[in-house]
Amino acid sequence: MSEDRVLLAHGDGGEMMAELIERVFVSRLGTGEPPGDDSARLKASGRLVFTTDGFVVDPIFFPGGDIGKLAVCGTVNDLAAAGARPVALSASFILEEGLLIADLERIVDSMAAASAEADVNVVCGDTKVVPRGRADQVYVSTSGVGEVPPGIEVSGGNAQPGDVVLVSGPVGDHGLAVLSRREGLAFESPIESDCAPLAGLVAELLAACSGVHVLRDPTRGGLATALNEIARQSGVEIEIEEAEVPVNRSVSAACELLGLDPLYAANEGKMIVVVSAEQKEVALSALRAHARGREAAAIGRVAAGERPRVLLRTALGTRRILDRHVGEQMPRIC
Repeated sequence: MSEDRVLLAHGDGGEMMAELIERVFVSRLGTGEPPGDDSARLKASGRLVFTTDGFVVDPIFFPGGDIGKLAVCGTVNDLAAAGARPVALSASFILEEGLLIADLERIVDSMAAASAEADVNVVCGDTKVVPRGRADQVYVSTSGVGEVPPGIEVSGGNAQPGDVVLVSGPVGDHGLAVLSRREGLAFESPIESDCAPLAGLVAELLAACSGVHVLRDPTRGGLATALNEIARQSGVEIEIEEAEVPVNRSVSAACELLGLDPLYAANEGKMIVVVSAEQKEVALSALRAHARGREAAAIGRVAAGERPRVLLRTALGTRRILDRHVGEQMPRIC
């Protein structure tokens, strides 16, 4: 294949499409099974969970990752938030005519690396090409199947009064990394996305701790939005200590400069954990023992409350409602 850019002919189902799929996708994501069938065959014996997502990030390459890594990590982490071990992923690509094939190869290389870290294969996919100007270089849609081990029951509706709220590390890195690259902003300390697969972290947490009630990855809308989702699902009040929420200094400084709130900035490699108070230290130890959770912290607690809501106790000792934001603080970040 001599072309260096995606052409409409790469999406017409003919020889050029077959060459593109073999050169770019099968060579990097192939599982060893002979390609050609329209479905993948999976083996599973326990309870299954299924998730799907679309990724339209701008720019497609950003500090700490790209749209390919983001697509795999986002789907793996959604499965992990259900307490599941990822079994298989699918990936669908909408390519814009004119996309550099070298960029596409770089994206798929990132997907392969993230899949290897998560110990899961991309077992099927699809490719479409649209005319120049009909897309923004590349869109990726991924779906995932996961298997929940026996005895694991986690859900956004399981938070109970008295539970403790943990987060696996500093928040806001991904949203600010994407925004800084998009807007051409340079900060004294570079900000990198936290984009990472968390299946291994969650597996070790669940193996060590029996008191985990809720897992949630705080992506679009950030920590504040994810906590509001949990509060509403469980019908509880959640109170967060502002001073206990970990935020990297560079992210905090950038948010102050830009008038943004890091609690609403997207994350792609962090997990919220709601755990019984008796198991708090066990959970923290398990998180901190893993490379992806070394900066885990306890940030709040769950109470009965009069209505489902999230409260923030500020550094001054006052309390304010931490509601879901209206509108998009940072568009096109995942």
